[in-house]
Amino acid sequence: MTHTTAFTPQTTTVRSRETSTHDESVRPFTVAIPQVEIDDLNDRLLRTRFAPSAPGDDWAYGVPTSWVAELVEYWRTEFDWRALEEKINAVPHFLTEIDGQQIHFIHVRSQEKNALPIVLTHGWPGSFLEFMDMIGPLTDPVAHGGRAEDAFDVVIPSVPGYGFSSPLIEGGWSSARIAATWDTLMKRLGYERYGAHGGDGGSLIGREFGLLNPIGLVGTHVLQLFSFPSGDPAEFEKLSQKDHESLATLANFQARAGFSAMQSTRPQTVAHALSDSPAGLLAWNELIVGFGDGNLLSRDQVLGNVALYWFSNSAGSAARQYYEDARVTDPSAPAVVNDAPTGVSVFANDFRTIRAFADRENSNIVYWSEHDEGGHFAAMEVPLALTEDLREFFSALR
Repeated sequence: MTHTTAFTPQTTTVRSRETSTHDESVRPFTVAIPQVEIDDLNDRLLRTRFAPSAPGDDWAYGVPTSWVAELVEYWRTEFDWRALEEKINAVPHFLTEIDGQQIHFIHVRSQEKNALPIVLTHGWPGSFLEFMDMIGPLTDPVAHGGRAEDAFDVVIPSVPGYGFSSPLIEGGWSSARIAATWDTLMKRLGYERYGAHGGDGGSLIGREFGLLNPIGLVGTHVLQLFSFPSGDPAEFEKLSQKDHESLATLANFQARAGFSAMQSTRPQTVAHALSDSPAGLLAWNELIVGFGDGNLLSRDQVLGNVALYWFSNSAGSAARQYYEDARVTDPSAPAVVNDAPTGVSVFANDFRTIRAFADRENSNIVYWSEHDEGGHFAAMEVPLALTEDLREFFSALR
């Protein structure tokens, strides 16, 4: 008998690892936000108290009031959560428990024989929704311009503390621990060999996969390798003009990444505001619209991710990935070298990994692709381009 669980937001439940049942079962799951929660959201949006505009009401001081007001009105009057919910539930979702933590994931098997399993990992402020448009091309390549031998079985987990992998029951969920958890998940699903892909925080988890290099991992593909200058002037002699442009892009990102400092140091402080104000949550997630520089995402894609954080009340717990990673990283220590087969896709409107720095910390980069279109959320912006990169990278590793 199939058991289906509807999601009810959990805002106060706390469990300890000691009282966990250590249940290794995999249970079907359905997303079904209660109407009362949707009505509450719409009421809050209607009663939004907007901040006074900063001078110029542009992005110089942060998210403009006019932008927030426009998106709040669209969210309240036009955005259709139920339509998105129907799309979400068109693919199979599951829950399982690993290391005491509830883990939510999508699992879609290909009809093609010898499909390679792949685990796709999102970051902040994204979610499993990032990969929804890639599921068909990955699992059914023949119907989407590929070959049968390009097929994947797709596993898309929600990172612990994000979305329906909540509530977060304890600290310590660093990117390294999450990579080890994904290895447990893939083996629990019966996969002896698999690949990994990630973007943003998922790229950190993807590199940790390489450092862990568990039995069965064939390779890890990421959108970013966060490798920076070491301070050696000789390094700059190797840089091309494009590399220097990438350095400028990095500096521009760091100048606006106040969220990173806050989430790395005091995530629970900002959590209270994000749990109480949907407009505040929307503004805080400004990375998803490129800090105002623009990207290829639609308003529905932006609001779908923000709404998922809202309904799951997971903005504060999601922020803790930054906090945990900051506490396991010693910036003065030499970087540990990743020796696993690694692929990188660099998109023009994103943090652009610089190969000379990346090679220093990743000894086995066997695939490198650069794109003139797409950005930080390439899986949503240009899903077919990213799909083709995954096909190419893993074709030699199957």
